[in-house]
Amino acid sequence: MARGVGGIGPANIMKHLKGVHFPTSKSRMLELANEKDKGPDTADVIMILEKMPDREYSSVADIMKEIGKIE
Repeated sequence: MARGVGGIGPANIMKHLKGVHFPTSKSRMLELANEKDKGPDTADVIMILEKMPDREYSSVADIMKEIGKIE
């Protein structure tokens, strides 16, 4: 399985963003991730999202591209 930032895979990140509609913002993604506990790695996913630039995202690929830039 592909792993992303901090061992969190892209599919896991998108699980936390279930229901996202595009275009979307960083703040909306954080709202979705915080809506309810979606697993033991919720805090890690939120930490990754918080490191993303505050801008509009047009697709899942756009989100994954930006996450790929996070060290």
